[in-house]
Amino acid sequence: VQLQASGGGLVQPGGSLRLSCSASGINLRIRKMGWYRQSPGNQRELVASIDSGASTKYTDSVKGRFIISRDNAKNTVNLKMNSLKPEDTAVYYCNTGWVGDDLQLFDWGQGTQVTVSS
Repeated sequence: VQLQASGGGLVQPGGSLRLSCSASGINLRIRKMGWYRQSPGNQRELVASIDSGASTKYTDSVKGRFIISRDNAKNTVNLKMNSLKPEDTAVYYCNTGWVGDDLQLFDWGQGTQVTVSS
């Protein structure tokens, strides 16, 4: 299984970005999948998750600003990030996940850097 996140970049506070997670070796549609982030000096945290029925769950820090979704035709899981704040700056990764639960993870793939700065 290989996971790869893409779509990061530099954005001003209040701006938006759309991240995409692609996978080889698994069908993302049948998995609970999540977006994680890790900033320097901090542990990796799960911020958004989606199950096979497209139900979603978010941490309070991103609720109302981030939207996780699936594109089953492309076998991707996406994260639309709106109203970005400097504290959203981190490397973002995708893996199995459900906010509030500990799921068995795949090997971590390549993350994508998101920098929110003026």
